[in-house]
Amino acid sequence: METRVLRSRMIRLACLVGMLGPGSARAQVARVELHVFESQTLSDEEFLTGKKEGKTVLIGGELRIPKLGAERLPAVVLVHGSGGVSGYVDDWAQLFNSLGIATFVFDSFTPRGIVNTNNDQAQLGRLAMIVDTYRALQLLAHHPRVDPQRVALMGFSRGGQAALYASVKRFQRMHAPQGAAYAAYIAFYPPCNTTFLQDDAIAEKPVRIFHGTADNYVPVGPCRGYVERLRKAGADVRLTEFPGAQHVFDWAMLKTPVAMPQAQTTRRCRIEESTEGRLVNSETKLPFTYKDPCVERGVTIAYDPDAAAQARAAVRELVAAVLLSK
Repeated sequence: METRVLRSRMIRLACLVGMLGPGSARAQVARVELHVFESQTLSDEEFLTGKKEGKTVLIGGELRIPKLGAERLPAVVLVHGSGGVSGYVDDWAQLFNSLGIATFVFDSFTPRGIVNTNNDQAQLGRLAMIVDTYRALQLLAHHPRVDPQRVALMGFSRGGQAALYASVKRFQRMHAPQGAAYAAYIAFYPPCNTTFLQDDAIAEKPVRIFHGTADNYVPVGPCRGYVERLRKAGADVRLTEFPGAQHVFDWAMLKTPVAMPQAQTTRRCRIEESTEGRLVNSETKLPFTYKDPCVERGVTIAYDPDAAAQARAAVRELVAAVLLSK
């Protein structure tokens, strides 16, 4: 009974989201479908130890199919950041739709009773959204209009972290659906300041990271170190840095920089998985929490037109090679 009630609520929510979505996007697509899929809410420890029996949650998402007909199309799954599904996510969806690529945007927060995690990141484990990305892939792999061999994953900030680390083979063995895999992993300004066990063994697929050098929310430095480790391990990974660009540099709505004085940031934290499932502050060796002294408040987000244009060109080049050339 509880599952049926939750499903009914999520369907109503998805319908409302669909009705309120940007009208310009609708003009670019042949069909919009609203889907609900089952996921689990796991703590970081539960995720890292392979537990699969977390609290069940029904996630709503919007699938845009850009072409009429029966052919199977490539697709991109888009994962939002700490602010929830925001305008820049829709901007990217419209770009992909204009290229003939289907998009699936899901909301990890609303069904969990979260509006955003900007000021309180402890509301949801950092790794829980990786489970959502795997369940979204499972849904799309069985959709008659989606080519399961040509589905890419793209995320932003907290969602960028999910997109990046969804490539880790250890995590895939524990949580990913069998018989389905993402064709590429695209991460915009993701946190890379946590070192997980075996995190240098990732899927043999392209991984692309885009970051601004002036990001004071999620600094680029730790991503440089992670990318170096991945390259030494033979991964197809590339980090593109944009000088002077800040966090969320791809959102044109932020032409005037926005200060977020209460937003939590782990920019001065270094976190590591010391033993399986145990995340500790690298400096103190004590279990990491958002009450650690390294956790600070106060960040800025801002649009950078040059960085945004270059990033869009690079992503278009990637999807042309990975999703559209087959």
